[in-house]
Amino acid sequence: MKKFMTIISLMLFSLLVLTACGQSPDKTTGEKTSQNSGAGAVEAKGVLLMSTTTSTQDTGLLDYLAPIFLKDTGWKLQWTAVGTGQALKMGQDGNVDIVLCHAKASEEAFVDKGYGVKRYPVMFNDFVVVGPAQPIAANKDIHTVFDQINSQQLPFISRGDDSGTDKAERAIWASLKIDPKTNANYMKSGQGMGDTLAMASEKKAYCFTDRGTWLKIKNDSTVKIDLDIICEGDALLKNQYGVIAVNPQKYPKVNNQAANDFINWICSDRVQKLIAQYGVDKYGQALFTPNAGTNS
Repeated sequence: MKKFMTIISLMLFSLLVLTACGQSPDKTTGEKTSQNSGAGAVEAKGVLLMSTTTSTQDTGLLDYLAPIFLKDTGWKLQWTAVGTGQALKMGQDGNVDIVLCHAKASEEAFVDKGYGVKRYPVMFNDFVVVGPAQPIAANKDIHTVFDQINSQQLPFISRGDDSGTDKAERAIWASLKIDPKTNANYMKSGQGMGDTLAMASEKKAYCFTDRGTWLKIKNDSTVKIDLDIICEGDALLKNQYGVIAVNPQKYPKVNNQAANDFINWICSDRVQKLIAQYGVDKYGQALFTPNAGTNS
């Protein structure tokens, strides 16, 4: 009988040891996480800090991709969503490991000045002009639409925050040799795209926005956005996104391994296909078109 009880005790002890070994401390939080948390899951490695434009957050794209990135690579993605100008400034100050934004000329200048290693195109969507259906009729030509808004002194809400969207809008005004401030009804929100669209809807004003955020806010926002697309399809309205690792030679403390892992991951065929599918089931179209490996 004693021998039988000894065997039972040993079996129970072994079971407890095996159960305890099935979990290990998470390196970033100290919490326990299963080593087999999913097929192909990788052990947690740490955190990747990213600065990015508001559109990658407002569209929900990063919320969609971040858990997959963690599972595939072990890196936890943490991001700050601001205008592209501010996102690049965070990289310039060495406060993040990687930058994902949408102002190609500014991104290339960031690399040329030694703040970033190399710019990689990732995806694109396009800009559209939204606003009241009258007095401006829908028109594909962005120059015609902007000229009408200015000449008729129609209300227009600009982000005015040095974001990629703001830079693209200002470039169009400049190409027309128009100072939009000559329009008494031209206003700056100084806010992100979602808040700017809400303000434009409230004031029945026109607004320059990326299509991805427009679709997301128009369909999902608790605030009713009573605006229509007035201009779309002009070649000048392409909205390209690029990713850049912050230069570890200039900022030795950045997490360059995680940054490179993210670039390789988001530019991979598998993840490019995930980006191509994002939004299709809900909005009938993708919010972004992947184009890694191009010269865009």
